[in-house]
Amino acid sequence: MIAHIGLIVSDIERSKKFYAAALAPIGIQIIREYGVTATRPAASAGFGEPPRADLWLYQGDPGKVTAHVAFQVNQRALVDAFYAAAIAAGGRDNGKPGPRPQYSANYYGAFVLDPDGYNVEAVCREAG
Repeated sequence: MIAHIGLIVSDIERSKKFYAAALAPIGIQIIREYGVTATRPAASAGFGEPPRADLWLYQGDPGKVTAHVAFQVNQRALVDAFYAAAIAAGGRDNGKPGPRPQYSANYYGAFVLDPDGYNVEAVCREAG
């Protein structure tokens, strides 16, 4: 898992549904949600493994900003499950599950584009 990352999304409800479905197979869920208040100018949602939220979505205008986030898993089957769930949730293929020896000998990953075009990956570095 990563420490944390924040993404600006165009439709927080659509993105929450996408990430909830895509990340469920690898044990990541919505941990916290905040609405707009006097001190919070944008709605947000935090995903992670309890008790820590590592991925934050913020309602806004993603513009031309790009991002890549990779989630570490310990089984290749979880990479496959992530990819299938993300595609079923409306993600777009950006690299089907498979070995990526150009990154390292045991690298097995899958890439999808989320509803705003961010590149999201699940990766397993265990020998398969």
